Amino acid sequence: MRQGKPAAARSPAAQPRKHEVRIIGGLWKRSKLPVADKPGLRPTPDRVRETLFNWLGQDLTGWRCVDVFAGSGALGFEAASRGAKEVTLVEQDTALVAQLQKIKEHLKADAAGVQVMVRRGDGVAALSAWSMASLDLVFLDPPFDAPLFEPALRAAARVVKAGAYIYLEAPSEWTAEQLAPLGLVPYRHLRAGAVHAHLLRRA
Repeated sequence: MRQGKPAAARSPAAQPRKHEVRIIGGLWKRSKLPVADKPGLRPTPDRVRETLFNWLGQDLTGWRCVDVFAGSGALGFEAASRGAKEVTLVEQDTALVAQLQKIKEHLKADAAGVQVMVRRGDGVAALSAWSMASLDLVFLDPPFDAPLFEPALRAAARVVKAGAYIYLEAPSEWTAEQLAPLGLVPYRHLRAGAVHAHLLRRA
């Protein structure tokens, strides 16, 4: 899990094996999700996800959510586990898309009445095609070495509802001054090792 929280700062006994993450709360609590051994794949650490969903209030009943750089699917499946009405996972890598579909089947999402959709495609393009002001939560965790942050934030700002949220992981903090031209304001921020986790809202 490159670029994540340094090993020295972790509690080894509390962490799952290297190539797994756990769903923390909700319907699928404690379910393990496999993490493919791919360069740059950096699942959101358990502690950061726990903090994020504390910020969001735990219960996402009725929310429409999109994870546009889904990777392991940890963020999207966590949202679905906590009651989100609709979760779309967008991923460009064919092998990861297949893995996400297998996880969905393993969790028996359809049988549980949880609407989880897996799509292969470019995250920014997928967001750009979404209806304006139609989403409650967008997860943005793009590759840290790709120039995707500004276009992804701009696209996300267009599709979230007033008062809705955008979650962003980045290698550095995005300030209020940087976010203002994109129509966004910071709501919460957390640094965990090399990762800066932000919860943003529309201005």
